[in-house]
Amino acid sequence: MKQSKNSKHSNQVRIIGGTHRGRKLTFAAAEGLRPTPDMVREKLFNWLGQDLTGKTVLDLFAGSGALGLEAASRHAQQVVLVESNRQTAQNLRRNIGELGLTRAETQVSDGLIYLKNGGSRFDVVLLDPPFAWQQWSDLFAALQGRLKEGAFVYIEAGVLPEYPQWLFPYREGKSGMSRFALLQYAQAVE
Repeated sequence: MKQSKNSKHSNQVRIIGGTHRGRKLTFAAAEGLRPTPDMVREKLFNWLGQDLTGKTVLDLFAGSGALGLEAASRHAQQVVLVESNRQTAQNLRRNIGELGLTRAETQVSDGLIYLKNGGSRFDVVLLDPPFAWQQWSDLFAALQGRLKEGAFVYIEAGVLPEYPQWLFPYREGKSGMSRFALLQYAQAVE
């Protein structure tokens, strides 16, 4: 999403719900970074339910933090924001500190490496990689072991990938060039 350099609202996102509703956060420009628009986030959190109390959330390609910080504002028990760009991750930490979010943390890591090396399981996983990113089969192979039964997986991309058999479509939508889907995890029954 290209914005004019003199726009006072460029590189800014607004939290649209929860404890920090209306707070504006700034972020530095980075290649491939395009925050999820307010309308799409509103739809996603309507689908998930407005209150995420007790839920553990992974924002795997955190970028501006729009999705993960929105989940934290909506009382998620824990939010892990994974970002590979060090400057962007530093900005996420600053925003987490400014908001006083004690249950949110930032990890500087490639998303696939984080999935392969971690052990935590999540109730909600948010996947919004840069549009050019195409490693979906590797991601799905690493993701399954990190999901709690019944977990929701949100995907936002230019073209939605083919889903594995263990992820079931729950809701889908589109906005501009973005396609998005909320999927639900169910373990295969033997």
